[in-house]
Amino acid sequence: MFDFQHTILKTMKIFNTFLLLLFVSTCFSQTTDESTIRQIYNKALGEGKSYSMLDYLSNKIGSRLSGSPGAAAAVEWSRHTMEDFDFDSVWLQPVMVPHWVRGQKETGRIVNSRKMGTVEVNVCALGGSVGTGPEGIVASIIEVKNFDELAQLGTKGVQGRIVFFNRPMDPAQINTFAAYGGAVNQRGSGASEAAKYGAVGVLVRSMGSNSEDYPHTGGLRYAPNVPQIPALAISTKHADLLSKILKEDKGVQFYMESHCEILEDAPSFNVVGELRGSEYKDQVIVVGGHLDSWDLAQGAHDDGAGCVQSIEVLRILKSMGYKPKRTLRAVMFMNEENGGRGGAKYAEMAMKTKNKHIAAIESDRGGFTPRGFTISADTATRRKIQQWKPLLEPYGLTDFSQEGGGADIGPLAPQGTALIGFLPDSQRYFNYHHTQADTFDKVDKRELELGSASMAALVYLIDKYGLK
Repeated sequence: MFDFQHTILKTMKIFNTFLLLLFVSTCFSQTTDESTIRQIYNKALGEGKSYSMLDYLSNKIGSRLSGSPGAAAAVEWSRHTMEDFDFDSVWLQPVMVPHWVRGQKETGRIVNSRKMGTVEVNVCALGGSVGTGPEGIVASIIEVKNFDELAQLGTKGVQGRIVFFNRPMDPAQINTFAAYGGAVNQRGSGASEAAKYGAVGVLVRSMGSNSEDYPHTGGLRYAPNVPQIPALAISTKHADLLSKILKEDKGVQFYMESHCEILEDAPSFNVVGELRGSEYKDQVIVVGGHLDSWDLAQGAHDDGAGCVQSIEVLRILKSMGYKPKRTLRAVMFMNEENGGRGGAKYAEMAMKTKNKHIAAIESDRGGFTPRGFTISADTATRRKIQQWKPLLEPYGLTDFSQEGGGADIGPLAPQGTALIGFLPDSQRYFNYHHTQADTFDKVDKRELELGSASMAALVYLIDKYGLK
């Protein structure tokens, strides 16, 4: 009996010692993580390079539409910047991209209005649209809110006319990306839907949150075996004016003129910078943004901010002397805006090299105040990331509830990659998205740097603990 009791006491002592060591180890690990994350933020906010990088990309290079000289200059800038930061390796990944040019400024004009006569309105061609030619198009115009209304009009109500899609983003949606998603199909598919019924052109209300003078461009997709007709975006302010005039005068006409062209595909590149892993070098964590932008402005928020934040993630960790367990990559994807070829090419090459991409983080929602991350992954992975929330909440990262990743990292999904989207505050994003207003002066330095640190903190945690 004595021996049995002694054994029990000895076993309990060993177990209690184990629990104490586990507790101390957990506390030490958490303290270390808190200290490292604090250091990441100190580096970003006190010694950050993201804002100066964005200054150069926006003001020295400017717009970067796929196939343009600006896009080519941005590729070289990205490569040299990551080489100057002494990443372990930097390389270019060739990809053929669409090449569309806007040509001279577009014209939009309300004509034959009984009350107002002729009214100039602010328009721009949608990306990928065919042009009208120098003679332009003048036709009666019919307003619809959605494709169901278009179908109800049919060929009899549409043929020979310009179709005006005027469904606004839903202002009641707190998440402006949800509002955008509820309206954007008219921009993407409206031209082909209208062409099925014989329309000669399309006018689309801009994807903007507020009443604005300037139009928002964005890509359209022509359906196969359907006539390709010209498509323009009209500013939200002038869309409201046109709608008001149409209610008072059904006979009003519209004149549209654009000079855009679709050229042969052009050679371009993704740009990849890498810090090699010390233990699991074949496991890859990607951070990225898209290097291309629309041609109306500088692409500062969309997506210059995401590019410089991604480079800054690797720069911060390297400057701290951090030795990653897994391979970390910053990828500047080409052609997100009008084709998605860069993301597809990167995923294709990832399959060929057989690197295991355990996680990919994309920043493509502007350089605004960080709120959290969207996550598309299996339940266990999602829960593991959410377990780190207490470490990140002190920095304003509280929202880990939404699904989502990003357009450029999406093609990695079949490999089982956890797709994560950097989630900043969304309320101002669609004031600038795809417009002439997307310029460097609209980006706040501190907000941009907080975003870089937020992404770097999550990369650190994924690298240290993995996702399985």
